[in-house]
Amino acid sequence: MEVSVWDTYVPREDGKVMHFDILVPSTTTNTDVIFGYGTEYLKSKSFGTGKLSAKECRFCHMQSAPAHVVESIEAEGYYIIEMENCS
Repeated sequence: MEVSVWDTYVPREDGKVMHFDILVPSTTTNTDVIFGYGTEYLKSKSFGTGKLSAKECRFCHMQSAPAHVVESIEAEGYYIIEMENCS
């Protein structure tokens, strides 16, 4: 499966900045849907964060997804790669 990678930086209430990627099928182009996935992920955190918008989340590139990512996308619609300050 080819996926689109959306590079995302969201401020936390403690001043740190979360960095994570949102992976969606390459056919998913509606930014409201993509930002909705990011917002859903942010709600799962035990700390407060800023809002997610086009300012914090931008299309980066496309790539082939490994099997575990494809499985998550098929089940949830998206996959998150946590990079910095996500826990």
